[in-house]
Amino acid sequence: MADPTETACPTNPGTDPSEALSCLRRVFGYDAFRGEQETIIERVVAGGDALVLMPTGGGKSLCYQIPALVRPGVGVVISPLIALMQDQVDALRALGVRAGFLNSTQDLDERRMVEAEFLAGELDLLYLAPERLRVESTLRLLDRGKIALFAIDEAHCVAQWGHDFRPDYLALSQLHERWPDVPRIALTATATEATHGEIAARLNLTDARHFVASFDRPNIQYRIVPKNDPKKQLLELLHTEHSGDAGVVYCLSRRGVEDTAGFLVANGIDAVPYHAGLDAATRAANQSRFLREDGVVVVATIAFGMGIDKPDVRFVAHLDLPKSVEGYYQETGRAGRDGQPSTAWLAYGLQDVVQQRKMIDGSEGDDAHRRKLGAHLDAMLALCETVECRRVRLLAYFGQASGPCGNCDTCLTPAETWDGTIAAQKFLSAVLRLARERRQKFGAGQIIDILLGKKTAKVIQHDHDGLTVFGIGTELSVAEWRGVVRQLLAQGLLAVEGDYGTLVLTDTSAEVLGRQREVLLRREPEKPARAAKSSSRSGGSGKRAAPVDLPAEAVPVFEALRAWRAATAKELGVPAYVIFHDATLREIATVSPSSLDELAGVSGVGESKLAKHGEAILGLLGVPAA
Repeated sequence: MADPTETACPTNPGTDPSEALSCLRRVFGYDAFRGEQETIIERVVAGGDALVLMPTGGGKSLCYQIPALVRPGVGVVISPLIALMQDQVDALRALGVRAGFLNSTQDLDERRMVEAEFLAGELDLLYLAPERLRVESTLRLLDRGKIALFAIDEAHCVAQWGHDFRPDYLALSQLHERWPDVPRIALTATATEATHGEIAARLNLTDARHFVASFDRPNIQYRIVPKNDPKKQLLELLHTEHSGDAGVVYCLSRRGVEDTAGFLVANGIDAVPYHAGLDAATRAANQSRFLREDGVVVVATIAFGMGIDKPDVRFVAHLDLPKSVEGYYQETGRAGRDGQPSTAWLAYGLQDVVQQRKMIDGSEGDDAHRRKLGAHLDAMLALCETVECRRVRLLAYFGQASGPCGNCDTCLTPAETWDGTIAAQKFLSAVLRLARERRQKFGAGQIIDILLGKKTAKVIQHDHDGLTVFGIGTELSVAEWRGVVRQLLAQGLLAVEGDYGTLVLTDTSAEVLGRQREVLLRREPEKPARAAKSSSRSGGSGKRAAPVDLPAEAVPVFEALRAWRAATAKELGVPAYVIFHDATLREIATVSPSSLDELAGVSGVGESKLAKHGEAILGLLGVPAA
């Protein structure tokens, strides 16, 4: 049981701002708050409710952790991330914070111990899964203790048609009804204005103060490339830019995950699969390897990633089109939490559009639900097909204005538009003539063969070489025609029908065929943009290079610190970043402190970590023992 005298910060029923800042310095080792952290913390410490929209890596957790330490009682954190609760608690305990969790992974004795600590006031933070609040015994337990605040993490899970909807979140409005005097703070990294409003309504946060930070992640370089053997494209990305780096690769299907992970391993990449079809022990082991070892790549479905706190993920790659901009933003946001240069890379092709349209048509729910899914896909397609700055388009989706970033593919290698009206008319005419003259429907491949005048067995079998459109499209290549079809689908000038992905005209197709509408299309750059310079490039050696912002003399010190951190983390059974983040090690290597007092001045070195690791670090730096 935790020692009640060893609280990280003394509780304080007042709202003295210096108490929160003192807690930030002593516990977390930081000298100043970022952005609106201080204002949010003051609001919650004073007993007010808050709804916080802040990007991944923006410091959301401090906004409830510090109020929980400063206010009397225990901060109760509702989180959907059962698989990560142990690591979250370990990270807090490493800071000297008394933290615990209650979830279905514990046996009866473990749960009883945590419950006793809660009732005795021996915890600063208690993590619960939302489904536990449906259990009457949990509610009675909370009634018997002193609660400092409720923090609802990943609050977008309450959005009913969102990408991470969790039905148990709908019951969290009872927090205000049952404990009206306990402040609540709801936090998320992903929410449009509509989702923002839904969170406030469903969680009964009508009197909450809203804090919306910028969604911009300037260290992430967004790149979307035409799909052309995507596994090989991914391998080239890893070999040329991210050799030895930790990263996440997203695939739509479990089979895609397994195939891609196997392909990467066969080509020398340390990769593991993660999807809901794997047994729980395998999922846990693969997640643990990713979190606790350097340079592991996890290939996953969207079942993986929410709440992952690993700061040094250098890339997130998508081999299939995400279903929404919200999902894409949340997933890419797992890269570069440490603020260092990172890559968000997506391979996107015609079949992605066809597949997503088919999935929407066959989805459960009414027409309104399908229209909602279609609107999500349309926004994602607009991001893929834009000739403008990707970041401008992405931030605009979340209601934030910005200028060209200079750090995305469309800024680094601007795409061109071209008048595709005639090409569109040719393709739509082929679809129309097949339907009218032959009463037939086909997918893109057969129609492209007709336009190119290819006498394939299928073309001859159906007498398609007798159509007037046969051979009228030889000015474009197969790849260019597939780009035309992809963009016609994205613009709603073509539609997908049936299980076989056949193409049909839409209500707006007639405007193009009748010369009432021009069609502008995107021409792909001949050479896709690459990072101009990445801090993690290593020339394909398979080893990570030291960050380029380090002085040459500090590089071996940094590597020695990383090796020490890895050994210490393994000994303690925690992820390496729980010991210290890379940013802290870089600063230690650069300033080379010669005493514990100097080491205490390094960002990220709080009192608990100084006491645990200070002498070891000084010894590694060659400082004689006192």
